[in-house]
Amino acid sequence: MANPVVPSSGALSPLGLSGVRLSPGFWGSQPTQTIIDHCYEWMDRVGWIANFGGGPRRGREFSDSEVYKLMEAMAWAGDPRVEELTRVVARAQELDGYLNTRWPTARYTDLEWGHELYCYGHLIQAGVARMRVHGEDQLSEVVCRAADHVCARFMEGNEVCGHPEIEMALVELYRQTGAERYLEMARRFVERRGGPALADIELGRAYFQDDVSVRQAEVLRGHVVRALYLSCAVVDLAVEMGDKELLETAEGQWERTVARRTSLTGGMGSRHSGESFGDDYELPPDRAYNETCAGVASVMLAHRLLLATGDPRYADQIERTLYNVVAAGPALDGHSFFYTNPLQVRVAGEVVEGVSPRAEGGLRAPWREVSCCPTNIARTFASLPAYVATGDDQGIQVHQITAATISHDGLSLRMDTDYPWSGKVTLRVEAAPEAPRRITMRTPAWAGGGTHEWERSWRPGEEIRVDLPMAPRWVRPDPRIDAVRGCVAVERGPLVYCAESPGDAPPLSEIEVSTATEPVERGADLEVEAHRITTEPDGWPYGGPASGVGERLPLSLIPYYRWGNRGPATMRVWLPETR
Repeated sequence: MANPVVPSSGALSPLGLSGVRLSPGFWGSQPTQTIIDHCYEWMDRVGWIANFGGGPRRGREFSDSEVYKLMEAMAWAGDPRVEELTRVVARAQELDGYLNTRWPTARYTDLEWGHELYCYGHLIQAGVARMRVHGEDQLSEVVCRAADHVCARFMEGNEVCGHPEIEMALVELYRQTGAERYLEMARRFVERRGGPALADIELGRAYFQDDVSVRQAEVLRGHVVRALYLSCAVVDLAVEMGDKELLETAEGQWERTVARRTSLTGGMGSRHSGESFGDDYELPPDRAYNETCAGVASVMLAHRLLLATGDPRYADQIERTLYNVVAAGPALDGHSFFYTNPLQVRVAGEVVEGVSPRAEGGLRAPWREVSCCPTNIARTFASLPAYVATGDDQGIQVHQITAATISHDGLSLRMDTDYPWSGKVTLRVEAAPEAPRRITMRTPAWAGGGTHEWERSWRPGEEIRVDLPMAPRWVRPDPRIDAVRGCVAVERGPLVYCAESPGDAPPLSEIEVSTATEPVERGADLEVEAHRITTEPDGWPYGGPASGVGERLPLSLIPYYRWGNRGPATMRVWLPETR
């Protein structure tokens, strides 16, 4: 099955790319091929592809993984250039299966930071994608040789990689090939963590998720992408081993993390230090890291939990994160990218034409010294149909609302919608078997939650129509989040909105909004009533107290994912409320 995740059991069964075809709309019109082409061009330009041919090496120690993520995106998208890249990569593989352009003369001498096993993980995922879309070929040979090398080298002992990734890749390779050694290697890598298995560092072993075992941890902590990738593997292993207790542990960790350590947008990562989770309710809008890759990893984890349990709250979190983190990563034209996704930017960024040395900044960059996010977006967009629906012998379950055609077991549906701009959804039966079939569609949590469900014998041409309420709504934060206490935000449907550089109006730091009136829709944008904050003359240290509501300033809000597309800008999601 052409799907990134193909569990052997679970509450739901994925349909994959073969069962879902996106139509023009919010997700079907994303610039996926443009992003793939952009990544290929830049990796060729900066020399990361040439690293596999020898000569002076360029890029960070993990740059091989970006080539592999691009290959995975190409595999899902059916881009024939994956064969060319396979030949390039294959020539660099050594006789015993070892493959890495950074460490060939110093193998596994820096497991904390070297990323060798991490790179294998992305190589394996590219190979699995190719096998599921095309069948076995040279890439599958390269991947299995590399995986067998890893098993021979690491099956015994207590070593792990400082950056989890290979664990879930090995589980997926097991699912594809049936080779038990890959599942066992993944299990040992996961169970070794917290032993400890890695050296202590300045950031602490929690950075590597090596402070306590995965079974003892109560919440996700440390480096966010590492933590989420590891949790993906934990869910995969729990499913394949039938370990109900381990699955419940992963669910509890996810629930506490989403409730206490996740931004309104779905972004995860409160601290620039260590690109890490903060403590519970530590969610500063301006210093939030919220890496785009963390958004991708969050979607991957929630997808696995959805398949394992069938609980629609995981699909709700996928929706929130896709629309407000993953979609925010690339510019609308697909040629520049955010690395971090804070909820407030105080200083407008500078235009970057080449390679940016910084992760943060007020503008997207075409490429960065660490460009993990563009390739992660590429492989996610290329495999987006996998997240839309599942199917079983009862019928089809729709989890993500988007224009698409969904087919399973003789039942074919066309989903027509202008979502997220409209709440109107039409499911049209294109083909149906004689036997009754059940059609289920998730009702988003913001619209009341639960599911719509219809079951009967269907005839081609029949339609199901749903109209979700799309009125804008004010949102207040948990009072324990002290960084945004006294502030409000605005959502409409699945979209979080923000204020972006209001032209010649006062700076965003000088504006309060009134919730006495509801936001007004202006096409895709919104308008709210705002006022200028007035104070006494400046004094030491911060001026006088507020002296009342100042002049009225209608404030335009745009969907958060669209911010930063019109040049240098300041931005904020959480707005002080007039009292």
